[in-house]
Amino acid sequence: MVQLNQSKDIYYTLRVASAMCFIGHGAFGLITKEIWTNYFAVFGVGHDAAYTLMPYAGVVDICMGLSLLFYPTRIILAWLVVWGLMTALLRPLSGEPFAEFIERGGNYGAPLALLLLTTSLPLNKQTWFKLVRMPGQVDQKIIARVALCLRIVVFLLFIGHGILNLIEKKTLLDQYKLLGFSNTSNVAHVIGALEIFAALSVLIRPLRPVIFLLFIWKAASELFYPHWELVEWIERGGSYGTILALWFVTRELNINKQILLADKRFHQTSVF
Repeated sequence: MVQLNQSKDIYYTLRVASAMCFIGHGAFGLITKEIWTNYFAVFGVGHDAAYTLMPYAGVVDICMGLSLLFYPTRIILAWLVVWGLMTALLRPLSGEPFAEFIERGGNYGAPLALLLLTTSLPLNKQTWFKLVRMPGQVDQKIIARVALCLRIVVFLLFIGHGILNLIEKKTLLDQYKLLGFSNTSNVAHVIGALEIFAALSVLIRPLRPVIFLLFIWKAASELFYPHWELVEWIERGGSYGTILALWFVTRELNINKQILLADKRFHQTSVF
């Protein structure tokens, strides 16, 4: 078992990260972000109607995010997984590269990991609507499945972003130009290759120092969007939140591995 004081960092990181993602996403609805018209068009909604509907969708997203901060329930987490998955899929469905969907794994990955952390089977109808609380103890199997989920999510984040760099996504090139780089294409290719390598390393063998460096990189690099920097940074909370949660999870796995090894040595000594 993992004690509450050991696993609460994972719980609160995922909870805040999920809330940030949907509050930031909702803020773009209130701002009426122009590119959203392409996503409404997937459902046959016209340009003017899309601008009318954006604030309503934004308010719903903000309310969902705030509910995670003040009264989190499993039904809201499940909805955010589905909604985050669907909104990410709208990008390739509207003509954007498929890597845009992959790179937004944090949008649905953060609430999914939180749902896995706080849910034990079997579930009934009442359980879905009850307040989600961090249990006093978390089974090692639950921590292991959360770790696997987070490894996959972080892998998706970096391999997706790496591909977007390799195909020279315009907004990324604009960021590098803003930072003073002249040959932005070369910078994008180097960063893309490094991010793909980082993605594979996390999936194959997640090392805590590497994960922490990736968290710093992701949180810092999301600050340089040309427009609405703060809102973009908040909306990307699911991305670096899942990286930080993975860093905490690997600590718990290491601690429990050490405990198991100590117990094994103790029993071996006791036998002799």
